[in-house]
Amino acid sequence: MIMLEDLFQSSTSLCLLVAIACLLVFHRVYSSFSSRDQKKAPPGPKPLPLLGNLLQVDLRRPDSSLVHLSKIYGPVFTVYLGQKKIVVLAGYRTVREALVNHAEEFGGREVTPILYDWNKGHGKPFNNSLPINYATSNVISAILFGKRFEYKDPVFQAMVGRDHETIRLIGTASILVYTVFPWLGPCLKNWRMLMKNVEANKEELKRIIVNLKETLDPDMCRCFVDAFLTRKLNLKRLANIVPMAIPHKTSRDVTFQGFFIKEGTAVFPLLTSVLRDENEWESPNSFNPSHFLDENGTFIRRDAFMPFSAGHRVCLGESLARMELFLFFSSLLQRFRFTPPPGVKEEELDLTPTMGFNLSPTPHELCAISRQ
Repeated sequence: MIMLEDLFQSSTSLCLLVAIACLLVFHRVYSSFSSRDQKKAPPGPKPLPLLGNLLQVDLRRPDSSLVHLSKIYGPVFTVYLGQKKIVVLAGYRTVREALVNHAEEFGGREVTPILYDWNKGHGKPFNNSLPINYATSNVISAILFGKRFEYKDPVFQAMVGRDHETIRLIGTASILVYTVFPWLGPCLKNWRMLMKNVEANKEELKRIIVNLKETLDPDMCRCFVDAFLTRKLNLKRLANIVPMAIPHKTSRDVTFQGFFIKEGTAVFPLLTSVLRDENEWESPNSFNPSHFLDENGTFIRRDAFMPFSAGHRVCLGESLARMELFLFFSSLLQRFRFTPPPGVKEEELDLTPTMGFNLSPTPHELCAISRQ
């Protein structure tokens, strides 16, 4: 069967597909976009029928595109991803006001189609990404299952590899298109690959949980799963491993910064705009440890440092992530000095992140030199 990606290779087929779709939905979409609420709604770029503002958003880095739009339309603005209306919140003060001061109104959880599908889940240079992925995964495994895997365990390698690939696929352009047009899912190669990865890992998790259930001793809690089994809670909740982050949803009608936002509206608290807010950071686009030091070199806490979001939907894994970052970085940097491989200069390293469900560094090799 010809898949959608194959059709995209033919400009004639693509034009025909777009024309048919536009004829089918033009009148309904255009009328919905043209109708205006009597109450003042957040401003934003004028959407096109069917596509909305997709042509104004770089699907490879949507956060950067939305930050750019916030400089034009202000810290509270509206975009349409296809037919989906999104209210975007930009900047530290706006995001904090919404998530903390209006936590109830902005505390709803917007379930996107892909998340619904997921839950229905100078020595030799070396690539440091795999050891770090294995180590952090083992920390979570020890908490959840009471066991650690050997790094050479093929089952463990496959599970971590599938998770890493799934996170990368979620950020691809075709999956973002699927979020706008869910009916395209089975036609998209990346969607099929993603669902295959999710189902494979679910089967491995079921096998581990069945083994824990068979060896369960109510008088000895070995791990987090044991606590659930002992209290007879629903095991399906364990598959919900996606962090609690964007998007949010308004739980009721709210007037925010002079704009009316209806109940059930999807909301993007744009954390990129918070962490690079020019009004909060002296050099927002540079690595600058002095952001967190006072004039005496003492550590200071910055309110605008909120990478785990805030309010009712703050990331549940924040404390674990902070602990892991501290232990991993302090242990490694106390023992090793890391440099590029011989023949590669520091300024030649590509620090451009890879866009997925989150931003992650591109794979690269480095050398670890003992400090002793």
